[in-house]
Amino acid sequence: MFPEFLAQPVNAVAKNLLGCFLERTIDGRRIVVRIVETEAYDQDDAASHAYGGRTLRNQVMFGERGRLYVYFTYGMHYCCNVVTGQAGYGSGVLIRAVQPIKATELLEQRRGTTGVNVTNGPAKLCQALMIDRKLSNHDLRKMPLRLMYGSLLPGERVTQTTRIGISKATDELRRFYIADNQYVSKPKTLRVAGV
Repeated sequence: MFPEFLAQPVNAVAKNLLGCFLERTIDGRRIVVRIVETEAYDQDDAASHAYGGRTLRNQVMFGERGRLYVYFTYGMHYCCNVVTGQAGYGSGVLIRAVQPIKATELLEQRRGTTGVNVTNGPAKLCQALMIDRKLSNHDLRKMPLRLMYGSLLPGERVTQTTRIGISKATDELRRFYIADNQYVSKPKTLRVAGV
């Protein structure tokens, strides 16, 4: 079932995406991963690609919620965001880390490694799931990459912190992760709030 909460403010969506699933088909094989870490961005946020208005690069963020915004960074890596909110307002949630659920060995082959390093970062998970610009603006209700509703498991809790790897709006508490999940990219940050 597709999540119904993507119209909410981007921080709420970033928190609610924790526990949701991404289903990916590669060469006829079904892969399932669980979202365990996210970051929120919108057009009023100086660290966001949407800050300053619509451009050719960021136009997907201003489009229909439930689409995938994929961008290339550092000249070598892809990262992906779930577009949120209302069309015309640029916002999205960066998927920072996922936990493999099904076809882990295929993800390990694609990454050339095993264990948490397979998907414990935004570029790593894109490489493992073969997410690149060809999937930018993809409708996440449809295969070959689909977002499915999920929730926290009994005993799981959410930690809210400052974001990672940005130089602007560094004090904003817009990063969310499932506490104590081994696939979280970097559990410690400068500022932490209970959620």
